[in-house]
Amino acid sequence: MRPALHTGGMSDTALTTSVPPSAVTAAALRRALIAGARRVIAARDELNRINVFPVPDGDTGSNLASTLGSVLHGALSRRSRHAGELLLRVGNDAIDGARGNSGAIMAQFLMGLGEQARALSQLDAGELAAAVRRGADSARAALAQPVEGTILSVIAAFAEALEEQARRVGAKPWQAFAAALPRARTALADTPRQMPLLRKAGVVDAGARGFVDWLEGIAAYAEGGPRVLNLRGAVGDGAEAAAAHVHLDVDPGCRYCTECLLVGERIDRVALRTALAVIGIESLVVAGSDSRVRVHGHAARPQVLFDACAGFGRVEAMKADDMVMQQRSVESPGRVAVVTDSASDLPQALADRFDIHVVPVRVSLDGRDYLDRLGLGTAEFYRRMAASAQLPQTSQPPPGDFRRVFEHVLAHQPAAVYVGLSRPLSGTLQSAESAARGQQGPLHCIDSGHASVGQALLAWRAGELAAAGAEADAIAEELARLVPRTLTWAMARDIRHAVRGGRIPRWAAPLVRFSGLTPLAAIRNGVLKVAGGLFARHGAPEAFARHVARRLPAAPGWRLLVGHADAAADGERVLAALRRLLPVTEAHLVEVGPAIGAHAGRGALVLGLQPAP
Repeated sequence: MRPALHTGGMSDTALTTSVPPSAVTAAALRRALIAGARRVIAARDELNRINVFPVPDGDTGSNLASTLGSVLHGALSRRSRHAGELLLRVGNDAIDGARGNSGAIMAQFLMGLGEQARALSQLDAGELAAAVRRGADSARAALAQPVEGTILSVIAAFAEALEEQARRVGAKPWQAFAAALPRARTALADTPRQMPLLRKAGVVDAGARGFVDWLEGIAAYAEGGPRVLNLRGAVGDGAEAAAAHVHLDVDPGCRYCTECLLVGERIDRVALRTALAVIGIESLVVAGSDSRVRVHGHAARPQVLFDACAGFGRVEAMKADDMVMQQRSVESPGRVAVVTDSASDLPQALADRFDIHVVPVRVSLDGRDYLDRLGLGTAEFYRRMAASAQLPQTSQPPPGDFRRVFEHVLAHQPAAVYVGLSRPLSGTLQSAESAARGQQGPLHCIDSGHASVGQALLAWRAGELAAAGAEADAIAEELARLVPRTLTWAMARDIRHAVRGGRIPRWAAPLVRFSGLTPLAAIRNGVLKVAGGLFARHGAPEAFARHVARRLPAAPGWRLLVGHADAAADGERVLAALRRLLPVTEAHLVEVGPAIGAHAGRGALVLGLQPAP
């Protein structure tokens, strides 16, 4: 074994033979870390396939690849002359970009490396071993309940072996690294013995396998030099590659894989971990430094985790992935995936029936950001909106939120269809289209031309077709046919929020106030427009139903969705009236979430109608 002394086309200053071979320089370390990250990214699909712990959601490979990808595009994309500074940047980038349980553990391991080596311009064998030991201890300390037979066991075994090798007289870092690697492989092979779940599935732990892949990529670079940086394709052909994926039930009581980045000063990670454990957060990982902490946990209500974190610093980069939906995606290899956003106000019963993934819109209220529905319940939202002097703000999900969902479903399903909020109303569709670029597999991003329950009707139909075995192209064609036939109407008793938000012209406010008119709006050609009014106060819900029913084309049957903004009784009255007036085949009442309620205002009713198939 020898240190790699070639740049292989990289932009680092070339190493020379004047550098002692007994030390790892920043340039060689950077290229070795690139090789390790690329090895894990190449193995992503296989790691996803063998993922059964802590939940069988098939995303360990994607999470590790994303975490290390943030490092590749960050610290490892720039030259460095100081190994310690390089490792600190690597650790910070990993914490900022960490995804999932294994990603957060890996990020904490890298952070520990950087904290130990921060003052070292290059690393000898003993210093490298000390940094790995610090990383191993940091990774274990990040977990509220460490479990053996996981990535932690393999990291610990490698750290111990590296320390033994480094104590040998004349030990050189790359040689010690290579000599310690078989211990990590042995620990990986031993994970099924330590964990019955793995033994039953016939696989090794996916996170531990990813860590060994990372080590092997580094070792391959140390031995083979720059040619290793050209690695392409998947790696590994162990016996576990032939094992079938085992699907167990995700606990519906903690169905959301919840994460955030916490930024502050002198953050007490031990106190934070204790506070989160007390409120029942499972699979808890608290990783980072005293100024930047990545928190990962499984929760029934993501906002509980976010609120607890807010007591220790500023909460950023929130996400909450539905593991029940992820598991169903893994179990549906022949079925087109259907995705929508939370502006659709899709009833949860329909999302569950047809396995429709919902990406949350962002809502800002009283200086705090929330995930629509997941981070802020509808009743609490309307209560706080009524008491707030500030207008709630909404924003489209960032492309990363869509990218996580698209990557997951396309890793397990043949194609995907996203049914998005009307383009003229929001940048949500554009955000999804940005995330869709470069995805592997057919992916249709469809402008529903609607919002709220009108958009939900189209997502419902897409999910129904997918469940029946329709291909993505056929689903897209059917939705294109239905968009102009789907109708979205709204009635607002209080239009102040819509006027302040610019959805309704300002001249309408005094007209409504002085005339007693209850305004109506409709979405036409993707745009919300004033569509009349009703001189009815107490009977407004029934008058709204009659107004809409008189304007419908003939149809043998209708599907209905009635949305209400904290006005369930009025919603029930509209639904009952429409059942009397129309041939209704199926109907649902749903709460209008914060994404739409922030603009419609409390008391608003939204009606979606679509010819029944």
